[in-house]
Amino acid sequence: MSTGFFKVPVAENEPIVNYAPGTIERSRLKQVIKEIWSTEVEIPMIIGGKEVRSGNKIAIKPPHDHKHILGYYHRGDASHVQMAIKAALNAKKAWAELPWENRASVFLRAASLLAGKYRSRINAATMVGQSKNPFQAEIDSACELIDFYRFNVEFMKQIYSQQPQSAPLTWNRLEQRPLEGFVFALTPFNFTSIAGNLPTAPALFGNTVVWKPSNTQIYSARVIMEVLMEAGLPDGVINLVFVSGPVAGKEIFSHPDFAGIHYTGSTEVFRNIWKTIGDNIHLYKSYPRIVGETGGKDFVIAHNSANVEQLATALVRGAFEFQGQKCSAVSRAYIPKSLWPELKNKMAEFLSEIKMGPPEDFRNFFNAVIDEASFDKLAGFIENAKKDKETDVIFGGNHDKSVGYFIEPTVIITRDPQYITMREELFGPVLTMYIYEDEKYEETLEILDKTSDYALTGAVFSKDRYAIELATRKLENAAGNFYINDKPTGAVVGQQPFGGARGSGTNDKAGSVINLLRWVQPRTIKENFRPPVDYKYMFMQEE
Repeated sequence: MSTGFFKVPVAENEPIVNYAPGTIERSRLKQVIKEIWSTEVEIPMIIGGKEVRSGNKIAIKPPHDHKHILGYYHRGDASHVQMAIKAALNAKKAWAELPWENRASVFLRAASLLAGKYRSRINAATMVGQSKNPFQAEIDSACELIDFYRFNVEFMKQIYSQQPQSAPLTWNRLEQRPLEGFVFALTPFNFTSIAGNLPTAPALFGNTVVWKPSNTQIYSARVIMEVLMEAGLPDGVINLVFVSGPVAGKEIFSHPDFAGIHYTGSTEVFRNIWKTIGDNIHLYKSYPRIVGETGGKDFVIAHNSANVEQLATALVRGAFEFQGQKCSAVSRAYIPKSLWPELKNKMAEFLSEIKMGPPEDFRNFFNAVIDEASFDKLAGFIENAKKDKETDVIFGGNHDKSVGYFIEPTVIITRDPQYITMREELFGPVLTMYIYEDEKYEETLEILDKTSDYALTGAVFSKDRYAIELATRKLENAAGNFYINDKPTGAVVGQQPFGGARGSGTNDKAGSVINLLRWVQPRTIKENFRPPVDYKYMFMQEE
């Protein structure tokens, strides 16, 4: 068989389709949404490349119309997790030994399918199943997932090409092997692209995977699996199971071949996972890789030199796009007193224009939160803020779940910078703002840094370079992704590697080489072309 040092196609970010009125893309997307809405589907698990039905069917309902049924998924149990682990281990040898360019081709093909025939379908599935407007679905489930697949291949080439120096008469080589065992991917509801990247990033390097998506993202997860299978992913490389977290955890974290977890979700769950792995560490063949991104309490701080229109736009977009259900969403802001009157008026103007409703109506900027549990939690915080003496709800504050889980974009003003909604992640369309005295900018930076356990994203708005530098230095550990005069959401693969520390996770930077290095284990090989034939060294000779 011929071999070579292969170049890969240069990765470029996928252009965003705008779905403007009169375009073919808009017409096609609306047609696919109509088809999804009118057709009940049955979604089985995929284990070892085969459809697996448990018979325990659970209804899938859109968050914005919880009386409508899109279809049913088959909920699994411990036996299905065991089947998935076995399938992953059975597929491991052949997949790991496949030349890397063949693995790369599968994911480049998947990217092409998403950019073409599946684009409308993955976007429509995300819009209807997760209540995202067309733009939010496009930048997530199409563009970002395409970018992950293309850039990850380019990053793989970079990793494989990094080799050590060799002295004369020796040849040093570095292999990057897959982990020994299987990887568990536990994915969230809010980004289809994350759900598509967490199982595939390890798989690209020859690992095999058990994938458990969020129950509220199963509809689009099934489309991802269909894309991968059409792209030629061999049976058993990624096994899709629909089980509860505790059921999956019990089987996976007690298995000797568990090699790593790729996770995005809540901090509490991740800490429990870490503890369980630690308690079971004696069971495993090797130390499992633990990679997780766990949310944030993301901030914007404005200096009194900030441009108010830019600031207002960043706050409204950053806090309320996809109903604030982004781990990077702005949820606390620190505003100088001198800017507040003008900023308040501009935000009032923007918020008065926002239309709320189902994503099938393209005029709606704002849609429903994901489920009833999320709705009830958010409504509780809002109602408490209405009654609290330290806070005023100045915009929004209304909520209604009679048809869908709708909560208005809500802005709370607090007189206490340590108020609960300045500290706890709410994961919804609630922005809490603290108005500070202009001369207390540096003091406010220190308050900001110490207020939350999280450190995912944050931003500073200022035209004063000294103020920008001060914030950048003071907030060095407050955000893994830090933005200057921009909203702290919308990280792009290959441009802003994404992840945070403190309570926000392991900061392994999805969308970069940094993350992918976690899914390989290096082996150094030294070949000596002139081995020594005598044990004695020169220093041992007589004078």
